[in-house]
Amino acid sequence: MRIAVLSDIHGNLDAFREVLQDLDRFRVDQVICLGDMIGYGPEPEETVRLIRERAIPCVMGNHEMAVVKPQLQEWFNPQARESIQKTQTLLSSESLLYIHGLPSSRIIEHFRFVHGCPPNSPFIYLYQLSESRLMEIFRKSAERIIFVGHTHNLKLICFDGHAIVHKPLRQGIVPLNADNSYIINAGSVGQPRDGNNTAKYVIVDTLAHSLEVRFVPYDIATVYRKIMDAGLPKSHAERLW
Repeated sequence: MRIAVLSDIHGNLDAFREVLQDLDRFRVDQVICLGDMIGYGPEPEETVRLIRERAIPCVMGNHEMAVVKPQLQEWFNPQARESIQKTQTLLSSESLLYIHGLPSSRIIEHFRFVHGCPPNSPFIYLYQLSESRLMEIFRKSAERIIFVGHTHNLKLICFDGHAIVHKPLRQGIVPLNADNSYIINAGSVGQPRDGNNTAKYVIVDTLAHSLEVRFVPYDIATVYRKIMDAGLPKSHAERLW
């Protein structure tokens, strides 16, 4: 089975469409979204609508959680908070209802999918965890492979039963050892922060025991203009580059 894993689209419909066009060429069996469909970007409603049209299972990200529970917006920096408040005005009642019903994590094909930190946190970043806490997560998890987003940075954390190894993920195919456990950060479709401005996603192949990391270019200048026209903070547009 081939599963495409997307994360952190952040209302960047142009990048999302290019990623969907790219993954459709691979005839994947399933597409999963790790949350943060909204926030920062200019087209949250259209993004959520496309997620629903494509019947893509999604989990709750911290930006969705901030819409569900507005008191949590204090957790965000002022510009992100402004973006969330603007985003709320751009979402239809149907999309808001959909967001309220998102689960904190999903288990599909013996993989766990969560936005921030296993087993089900939308807010905790993996880099906040000690090695001992990561080891505890691996040992307690019933799933051998866990996918996360949240940081907007591609990364692979491997546990062989004794030691943890952190590795960056680069474009291309990465073999996965069937005896090891992994936490895989799928990067970001709509706002990468890894020094490369293309949209990122991954495809896991359960038969080949491999992970393919995809880099997809899109029209950043167009999205930049849309962010500015929407009255969102300029910084959200500038960091797309």
